[in-house]
Amino acid sequence: MSLSLNSNLLSLSLSLSLCFSLCLQKRRRRRRLARIIGNLSLFLFISLSLDFHHLSLSLARFDEVPGKRVEHLGVKIELIGRVEAYFDRSGREGDGDFLSILREIEPPGTLSEPISKPFSFKSVDFPNESYNGKNASLRVFLKVTVVRNYASNIVNEYKLWVRNVREQPEVNNSIKMEVGIEDCLHIEFEYSRAKYHLRDAIIGKIFFLLVRVKIKRMEIEIRRREICGLGANAHGENEVIAKFEVMEGAPVRGECIPVRLFLSPYDLTPTYKSVNNKFSVKYYLNLVLIDDEDRRYFKQQEIILYRSELL
Repeated sequence: MSLSLNSNLLSLSLSLSLCFSLCLQKRRRRRRLARIIGNLSLFLFISLSLDFHHLSLSLARFDEVPGKRVEHLGVKIELIGRVEAYFDRSGREGDGDFLSILREIEPPGTLSEPISKPFSFKSVDFPNESYNGKNASLRVFLKVTVVRNYASNIVNEYKLWVRNVREQPEVNNSIKMEVGIEDCLHIEFEYSRAKYHLRDAIIGKIFFLLVRVKIKRMEIEIRRREICGLGANAHGENEVIAKFEVMEGAPVRGECIPVRLFLSPYDLTPTYKSVNNKFSVKYYLNLVLIDDEDRRYFKQQEIILYRSELL
């Protein structure tokens, strides 16, 4: 299986094109991810399974006169994982890299004909999978550079899409919390677990211990929060991914409302924890009660999401 990627740089009447020839040891599935990255179709990789073999460089002249040479100071290929915050324009390129592996594949010399060089990145452990959000992205890509002395370097990139499959956590305690207003409302809610895989179901119960407020309806929301930066420079944005009505009408004291919310229909990702100290994605269950005057009472609880299988 192979891919090709071309990059042309004009220098007088000369063009140098880079062509990836990616030989994959194991069968790969090309996964269309239109909802995430536009209309691109990228190869999907799993952590610890990234393996390529050849990089081809070809030289051509527009006037097809043979014998032209291009001097260079070396050819290198890098495997890079990078966090990019869309609003942050102050950082230098590479400041957000959480992974960078370099292979020198050609020493300084002269290119006068097409060449093909082997390269490989074996058993690479990606701590985080690819992500494309509203405020930031987590990119994994190959970067090829032909270093030149008196002219600009020739640089080309090929995007990859990485997903990580995690084992079921050994510790996964239930969630029990209370919410209330003194002498008016007292509610206990319980969820069976705090960690869920992306095709899981959230199962719980809500107990009404004291009800002196006229509740009109009750909802549960799944909220995603992207956080970029640290401290005073942190920037966060909330997004309601799903809204699920669990009750309509006024509850009575002692009533128990069951909750069952399936996660698979929604566009969810795993939880990202402080990637390179620049970027996090957190998920919350938000319990919302609305009274007959449209006042809202809510309680929020963080949950951890992980991927147990390739979707």
